[in-house]
Amino acid sequence: MSLPLGYTGPLSGIILGIIFGYVLENAGFGSGCKLTAQLRFQDWAVFKVMFTSIVVASGGLYLLQGLGLVDVVNDMFVPSVFIWGSTFGGVLIGVGMAVGGYCPGTSMVALFSGKLDGLVFLLGLGLGTLVFNAFSGSIETWAWKQVGPDSLTLPQLLHMPVWAVWGLLLTVLVVVGYLTRSKMQNRSASGARSPSNMTAAQQS
Repeated sequence: MSLPLGYTGPLSGIILGIIFGYVLENAGFGSGCKLTAQLRFQDWAVFKVMFTSIVVASGGLYLLQGLGLVDVVNDMFVPSVFIWGSTFGGVLIGVGMAVGGYCPGTSMVALFSGKLDGLVFLLGLGLGTLVFNAFSGSIETWAWKQVGPDSLTLPQLLHMPVWAVWGLLLTVLVVVGYLTRSKMQNRSASGARSPSNMTAAQQS
């Protein structure tokens, strides 16, 4: 990871990490309630923020490819898909996020926001990593056995041009944003009409 003007290595990671944490905190991701509300389909902020970052990053990457500044084959590592390992790991991560209310990144944000549950989640994350390292040898034979698409990007996998895949991602973001807009507006309106808010307005 690097930045322009010669900022490379650890300094680049620190700067981008601070920016990323600031964005997550301002999006409300320092609270475990935000993620669990997304998993209950009650608050789509997590999907919108993360999918927006995917659309922006992929669009920038596609633009750099088009300008000849990035070569996916030589400049980027595209991993193969290990079906069983990815499926099992994805399920465990999903369960952990649903129970704890955080992912690794947002738990760091919660910790530095002064939330104790962020620390508890990080301790559990560290313990889980140690347990995985202890048993990784015994599951390696089947977790890495079934190999899916071999180092394929999404356009290669779908046999679609790059611009079409990016347009599809953008369409998904716009549609979800439109379909969930009325729900968020109704929630904001109901919050404004709540007894506590009405009492505060009367007192003022």
